[in-house]
Amino acid sequence: MPRPRLPLLRSATRTVALAAATAGVLLAAVPASAAAPTGRYVALGDSYTSGPLIPTQVDLNCLRSNRNYPSLVAASAGSSSFADVSCSGATTDDIRYGGSGSWGGALPPQLNAVTPNTDLVTVQIGGNDIGFSSIISDCAQASFSSPLGSPCKNRYTAGGTDQLQARITATAPKVTAVLQAVRQAAPGARVVVLGYPAIVPDSGYGCWPLVPIAYQDVPYLRGVAKSLNAMLAGVAAANDASYADVYTPSIGRDTCKSSGTRWVEGLVPESAAAPFHPNARGEQGMATALLATLNS
Repeated sequence: MPRPRLPLLRSATRTVALAAATAGVLLAAVPASAAAPTGRYVALGDSYTSGPLIPTQVDLNCLRSNRNYPSLVAASAGSSSFADVSCSGATTDDIRYGGSGSWGGALPPQLNAVTPNTDLVTVQIGGNDIGFSSIISDCAQASFSSPLGSPCKNRYTAGGTDQLQARITATAPKVTAVLQAVRQAAPGARVVVLGYPAIVPDSGYGCWPLVPIAYQDVPYLRGVAKSLNAMLAGVAAANDASYADVYTPSIGRDTCKSSGTRWVEGLVPESAAAPFHPNARGEQGMATALLATLNS
């Protein structure tokens, strides 16, 4: 049975998606990167890579923008060829085995794009393996029952086991398998794993009800995000890959910040982006962080 894709987008009409596909957005230039590989670049990943609803959408089945960070990095680095196969809703299985897009179209494995002559591969994956969309949806709904409490944490730690930490642990070998498959397909490529930016503030208790996450759940979800990123960094280091930290530069640019500052939109986006996903500013910020990693 096909897995549902991006449950949070179900509340947005397909008309919104089509309108976003024709809209425009002005981005500041990403700094040039003389040290970045200039050969073939392949981008693998999920919705944080693809940029759902950010204009202009060039693949509605994957909700992929031509202003996402891979597109910005490819342009800045002057990549000789570029394949962005990132797709909203993707998991590690979609990278290795294929799946279906947001509109039901069948998709081949993202790994098919990685060829022996590939010079650079970026990978941003794992959020959907731990159930990102359902976690956000569950926590947002639960917040109205106890806005000052920790209903979401209580749910996921019931019985003495932290289910989300267990999911992160279980996802590590899946990310490892992806990186090993990438290395096998392109032995000479530089491989970079990207983490995820901050969704909730890096300190304090959030901004309920503007962003409907209960006060005591904010520190819990912050810890989950940091654990996921730590796992990704560790797996990258163990598999001859670099790690691009996009969390640190996103601090102070979370969903609680003003529309002109935030990198990640909230439940009701004020900029063209999917709920709880990066906007154009966030994609640009991740591009800058990735270029800095490539230059290091």
